[in-house]
Amino acid sequence: MHELAPLHPVSRRHLDILTDGVGIMQHAIGSRPDPVHGSCTDDVARALRVDLLHQRELGWAAVADSAWRNLRFLGDAFDASTGRFRNLRHVDGSWLDGPGSEDSNGRAMLALGETIAGAPDVGMVAFAASLFAQALPAAQGSAALRARSSVLLGCDAAMRAAPTRSTDVAYRLLADQLRSTFQPHATSTWPWPEPRLTYENALPVQALIVAGRSLGSGQMLDLGLDLLDWLIEVQTAPAGHFSPIGNGWWPAGGEKARFDQQPIEATALLLAAESAYGATGEARYRTAMERAYAWFLGGNDLGLWIADPERGAGCDGLTTRGVNTNQGAESTLMWLMALEQIRAIRAGGSTVAPRTELLVATPTP
Repeated sequence: MHELAPLHPVSRRHLDILTDGVGIMQHAIGSRPDPVHGSCTDDVARALRVDLLHQRELGWAAVADSAWRNLRFLGDAFDASTGRFRNLRHVDGSWLDGPGSEDSNGRAMLALGETIAGAPDVGMVAFAASLFAQALPAAQGSAALRARSSVLLGCDAAMRAAPTRSTDVAYRLLADQLRSTFQPHATSTWPWPEPRLTYENALPVQALIVAGRSLGSGQMLDLGLDLLDWLIEVQTAPAGHFSPIGNGWWPAGGEKARFDQQPIEATALLLAAESAYGATGEARYRTAMERAYAWFLGGNDLGLWIADPERGAGCDGLTTRGVNTNQGAESTLMWLMALEQIRAIRAGGSTVAPRTELLVATPTP
């Protein structure tokens, strides 16, 4: 591997600045929060996942208040009449929409699953498990590709810590649906089930790899690995650095947009490569992780830093004119997530398991 991009201490300074009593605000103007657009379930769910990651370095006491605030936000967002989560919330706490997007519902389910698996607070785990169970019937009907993948990953996390039969059934259903979505479309030139690559493309690939490994499906795992190899290849610049598909997307048979490049693409690829490395132990996936991480620290098409590690902030993207200096929630959370995943992998925190590892826990009724 080439020289590794530097690690940095955990900093929650910008995270704290973006967060009020309701939740983390979506947008910022420069480094200043923009309260006009309020908060959203998407970002609060991500913030909860970051809290769970930060406890590794800081201890639970340092993040417990934030984690509880984020979990309560998800509890408030859940609408029992629809079985789904609302998404947009004003700074005064009022909700600005009905049932949120499928993506926001999927991200909420993923955060709840990871809370069930990773929170050391028994009360928090019980709260998350109850909310997860209430939301699962509607969530397992997700039609959107990325939302379905998020719910599947949430089920995987929940099954490892507190398996239930309903979660097991939903997990296997979603895994089969995801596999069926990809397989008929696999060709040598365009293996994607959509007519264009858009955003967070590595998320469904991560879900295939994780489910294939956990459910003992070599076919599903191989499908995910092949897709990941393709995504890595088409997003690696001739110089060897990570060059994600820009916000203008990439239509089949057309030109790949180079800009605007988004932090979510780097972290999604990093997480998928981490799952592949855990499943296979192959060094090329560790390399892909490191290159996705380095993208934040100048290892990109323009050689510019996207992250501000000292403040724990992430800029909103890389444009033709340089860095978009607004430091919103999604971008900041993507940086913080990428940093902790790389910290763990360098410390040996990811284990290599056989390709056909099965879920060992027995679901309860």
